[in-house]
Parts: sequence; C-alpha cells; structure tokens
Amino acid sequence: MTATPSPPAARSGRIALLIYPGFTALDLFGPHHMLAGAMPERLDLVANTRDPVVTDTGAMITPSAAFDEIEPGLDVLLVPGGTEGTLAAMQDGPTMDFLATQGARARYVTSVCTGSLILGAAGLLHRRRATSHWLTLEVLPMFGAIPVAERVVEDGNVITGAGVSAGLDLGLTMVERLRGTAHAQRVQLVAEYDPHPPLASGSPAQAPADITATARAYFVPFMVRLREAASKPVR
Repeated sequence: MTATPSPPAARSGRIALLIYPGFTALDLFGPHHMLAGAMPERLDLVANTRDPVVTDTGAMITPSAAFDEIEPGLDVLLVPGGTEGTLAAMQDGPTMDFLATQGARARYVTSVCTGSLILGAAGLLHRRRATSHWLTLEVLPMFGAIPVAERVVEDGNVITGAGVSAGLDLGLTMVERLRGTAHAQRVQLVAEYDPHPPLASGSPAQAPADITATARAYFVPFMVRLREAASKPVR
C-alpha cells in the first residue's frame, strides 16, 4: 500500500534521491516510500546518467533524472549508503560535484547509513553533528563531522540516519519537517510502521558480543579501504 495519506494539502516541492552503482536498496526505498507520502511536486531518483543502476544486491533501478537535469534549490537531497559502491561514489568527481552544488542550496541535506560518508566527502558535514552505520561512525571525524550514535541526528538543515533500516525513521522525520506532525502520523499509519523485530540484535548495545565481533571482523577490509578513501578526498 502506498504511503500517500488523505486529505492532501500543499505539496512539498522537489526531492531528489541519489542512486549510484552498488548502493543499498533499503537505504533508499525506506525513505523513498515515506517521502512519497509528503506528496512532493517531484520525487526523482537521480544518477550521473539515466542508464540503469545496479544495487549491491543485484536489483536494477532506472533513474528518473540525470545530474544535469536537476536544478539547484531542492527541498530534500538524500544520499543512501552501501559498501564498495559507497567507496566508488566518494571518489567519483561528477558525483562529488553534483552533491556539493546541490547540497549548498538544498533546504535539507540528508543521508542514510554510509551515505553520510559520501556527504562528508563532498564537503557537506564540516562541523556538523551526524550519524552513520555503527561500523563507520569512527570515520566521520575525518570529514570534520561530529559523530553521534543516534538513530536520526539533526544539525541545522543536515539530517542523517543511522544504518539501513534507520532510513524509515529518517524518511518519516523528513515528512514531519515538510508537512507537519499530523500528516506524518497519517503516513506512518498507512505504512503500518510499528516495528517489533523478532530478534533483539539490531545494535551493538543489544547484540551478543560474539555476534558484534564477527560482524566487525567481516568488514575489516572494507574499513581499511574506507579510511584510505576518506584520507584522499576528491574535493
């Protein structure tokens, strides 16, 4: 069921969600579903070109706009995260230029998961409080950001979400900012967003120590490459 509530009110302007090869689909489509409920004038999936983009799980997504089709002055700019795809995006000149240009004039600059690292690489998190996936919080200071281990972190017009599923919270937060609490509550209700996870292992604070340790170990090679990429910004 779509997230569009009723009755409709004034629309909320233009929203663009970045997609790039290897991004994590849920980082994007959780907030995408919620933001659709804000009834924006435009809700674009934007990439360097209109060629299909493959996610980190192999799903193929077709952008609705290319970078050069998006006029500055967006109401919301959103960047999802990933792993290898995130590293590539951080080092891609056209992506960095697009985010720097759009982010400088957007009403809200937002991210989910490691998308905050892409914002940081584009120079948009300097002296800003921000969050990321719990594994990558430690990298945020390399971009001049102040890491905060919370589900959604707001610092002025920069609003960042933690790992993957936090995109739903980020998206709902943005609907409230754009359309008010009552409208956001209708969007939440229509989405039946009332999570009761079957396991209590959704954060390092909850997960057994051995589970957290094996998860960290699995991502050690990625973290090494991430620190290297963060130390050599394109911008």
